[in-house]
Amino acid sequence: MVSSWELWVDQALSKLESLKLLRSLRPVHLTPSASSNPIESDEFHFYDGLHSWDRASVQVQISEPTFHKWLQDIPSSGDDLESSIIGEGDDGTELSCAKFQTLLIFSGNDYLGLSTHPTVIKAAAKAAQEHGMGPRGSALICGYTNYHRSLEASLAYLKKKEDCLLCPTGFSANMAFMTALGSVGLLLAAGEKPALDDRVAIFSDSLNHASIIDGIRLAEKQANGVTYVYRHCDMLHLDTLLTSCRMKKKVVVTDSLFSMDGDFAPIVELVQLRKKHGFLLAIDDAHGTLVCGRTGGGAAEKFNCEKEIDICIGTLSKAFGCHGGFIACSKKWKQLIQSRGRSFIFSTSTPVPIVAAANAAVAVASKETWRRKALWNRVLEFRALTGIPITSPIVSLIVGSEAKALEASRHLLRSGFHVTAIRPPTVPANSCRLRIALSAAHTEDDLRKLVNALLNCINFQDMGLSCHTFTAKL
Repeated sequence: MVSSWELWVDQALSKLESLKLLRSLRPVHLTPSASSNPIESDEFHFYDGLHSWDRASVQVQISEPTFHKWLQDIPSSGDDLESSIIGEGDDGTELSCAKFQTLLIFSGNDYLGLSTHPTVIKAAAKAAQEHGMGPRGSALICGYTNYHRSLEASLAYLKKKEDCLLCPTGFSANMAFMTALGSVGLLLAAGEKPALDDRVAIFSDSLNHASIIDGIRLAEKQANGVTYVYRHCDMLHLDTLLTSCRMKKKVVVTDSLFSMDGDFAPIVELVQLRKKHGFLLAIDDAHGTLVCGRTGGGAAEKFNCEKEIDICIGTLSKAFGCHGGFIACSKKWKQLIQSRGRSFIFSTSTPVPIVAAANAAVAVASKETWRRKALWNRVLEFRALTGIPITSPIVSLIVGSEAKALEASRHLLRSGFHVTAIRPPTVPANSCRLRIALSAAHTEDDLRKLVNALLNCINFQDMGLSCHTFTAKL
């Protein structure tokens, strides 16, 4: 039954072609000065351990006025950044009248510390010097270049997919996929309103990211689709919903690694249900890409089921240390999404320097495999120090009330740690938490200091934890 989706996509593409609505990319070639291929460069350098620039990815400075506003939970407009600048020095650097506090970041998503890597920085700078921001336009007009195509090829290879489509953000990638998905029912409908067999049934985990939820809402409205929300990672509930659904066109979409809870979707069980029900399986691997798997292929590689994932959505803003999103899929799905995915069609494409940086990040993550190992060592160390059976670099410490979460965050701030309290509407009421994100750029000593600070503001025995059985496998 899985091949049914291939047939439906073929039919949707044929309908678009008959209506002259198929859209194609218009590649613009930008020639780098040193190489005809933007990803084949002898200027890429790789390193075998932590260096000073890696620490910059987990450190931030804030002015004293801002620091005190944070402690008092006073909203900041950002104006205090400008008020601390009094002019420029002879060398053009800004002169400040404010003192600054250095904080260790445990709230970011730069899991491998690539945002400050010299090779990534150099790739962005070189592209900017040669091409500026690149042609400014959507990918269907003039914003799609050989740099974009090279990155798509790298990501398709990483994800073991036939092709890949770059999007401006991970949010827009989910929106583009969902709206293209919703269009299938409309395109195949014989009349103006899709019949039951034409409509698409989407099954979504209850804790999926907001971009998935918003995309589903659009798909529902445009194609009269139906959404079923199954209990978080509950495969029995999902199986029951799938069995009771009479619609043929079924899709299951889930985060692979949940950003606020730090647990993995039961991907092996999802694959088994896919074989039983014949649905299309899409995962948002935003927090798994480059983090999980032997080569950094993501959660599907970790669970050895890459071939069973039909659509893999991701972002370049987390472990890549850059910005942007992508959809790894078949060539036919790519053609459908670039023709019907509104957030892709009507957005200016990613600037060339960012694409060049992301390409360099892929190369660095491939060569410097010690970064992935270091990250998972931090996971093991945090587990050993706290006794908390965490399963990923995302540590979700649920403290309950908003007041408790804010006070704990303020204590960590006073102790020199940037850890944000996560509150509604991001999480449900009375499940406020500290979300801690580990990085390869952290050291074991960093973790010891953080744990000591945590012990002074929360009781591990009293709080809720989002944990599943632990595995040290990447």
